[in-house]
Amino acid sequence: MLAKSILLLGMVWCFALGGSVTATYLSDDVYVSELFSLRVEPRMFNWTFQGLTEQFQYRPSLEGYPDLPSWVRYMYSSEYHSGFLYGTPPERVADRKVPIEIIALNKATYETKRIVLILSVHRKPPPRNVIQMKIDNLNWVHMMDPGRIENLKNIFRNDLWQESRQDLHIIFMDSAIKLGARLPLRPQQREGVVVHLGSRADFSGRLLELQEEVKPLYKIASCNYKRTSVQTTFESSGFKLDWCAFKLHAADDDITAMPHHPHESHKPAKGSELSTLRRSDKWDAPMKSEVPDRNYSDEFAVSFAIPGMIFAVLLSVLTVILCFQHEKLRDDDSEYYFDFLFNICTDFFRLKKSYRHEYRPAQPVQMVQYSQPVPPTGTLKSLKDAPPHEENLSLRSTSPSESYYRDGSPRIGNSYLRPKPPPYKPSGGSNCSTMQRKAPIGVDI
Repeated sequence: MLAKSILLLGMVWCFALGGSVTATYLSDDVYVSELFSLRVEPRMFNWTFQGLTEQFQYRPSLEGYPDLPSWVRYMYSSEYHSGFLYGTPPERVADRKVPIEIIALNKATYETKRIVLILSVHRKPPPRNVIQMKIDNLNWVHMMDPGRIENLKNIFRNDLWQESRQDLHIIFMDSAIKLGARLPLRPQQREGVVVHLGSRADFSGRLLELQEEVKPLYKIASCNYKRTSVQTTFESSGFKLDWCAFKLHAADDDITAMPHHPHESHKPAKGSELSTLRRSDKWDAPMKSEVPDRNYSDEFAVSFAIPGMIFAVLLSVLTVILCFQHEKLRDDDSEYYFDFLFNICTDFFRLKKSYRHEYRPAQPVQMVQYSQPVPPTGTLKSLKDAPPHEENLSLRSTSPSESYYRDGSPRIGNSYLRPKPPPYKPSGGSNCSTMQRKAPIGVDI
């Protein structure tokens, strides 16, 4: 896939540089210090959009160079399936023609086409007063609609700034995300767009009153919850402003310090009425000595002082409770415990010592050695006919426990390990239930 993309880009460049692709030339008039916008769409190349996602790819650049001029920007919108060229020409390119080359690629047929857009830059007096605002409910691509731009201008022309009816125009517009704003938490929300309006007319009294109304909000970065006296005027036209970013910049102000302003260097040229429009292409980086230093001693002092003061107060309160209030607090059980604590310890060690001297290890227990079982000496019939004395001897000899107490069995203290069971005697006469049991087959009764 990567090799295929590299091959396609190589083909585009070969066609563009070799001149094998026929170029179409278009022209457009733009003015110094006034925003221009151009929509790059398939019909410019005689193509038809077939509904495919990102079917067409555009690559704009200055003709003969790999990139655009510093004051021209290009962005592609997936919502409109088109690209947009926009920017504000500076005064140094006045009375010149700027060729912008656009190479288009149709990914469905791999056909390439080339268009050269000639921007004719005309002179125009720069604005003396500028209004800076941020619109929260729109994206940058929505402000590319000429109808929406006219609606925004009409709010000032007909109501807030009627003196600017003749020459009110947009001098700057870009996405709030590209200028440092944060992305919205929900993707459905708009990113916001920053817009600057300029005119040579003086600010009206109503605009000055509006600035005084929102001036306390300048210390806050963003406040879309704040409502002003002209809130309904903007919302009725479809604009929801962030009033923390609404500011007025007059001719005697240093407009180079305006945030989001498309300045091109830090040092303005001499003899310019509006210094922000006369700058060079080369970016002038600040010197190391110009970068402010931040002192962290105050932050460290505060971070240690506040916890230290709290600790000191708590320690003082605890000291007062334990030292000065100790005499008034009396617990008889605690006093008794502490008085006899030493005696408890001495008794414990004395008992432990006495147990150590009196302890005797237990004698090892010898397991009982059982002899081989002795076979029976008679049958049940012989036991029945035997006299009582002999019957006792026969029973004892045939008792299973008799083998436990033979000579040689272990003894402890002249006594057997287990006591002898009593001799077996049948209860009653021959009618004993034990004697009346039927003998198994093969046993004589």
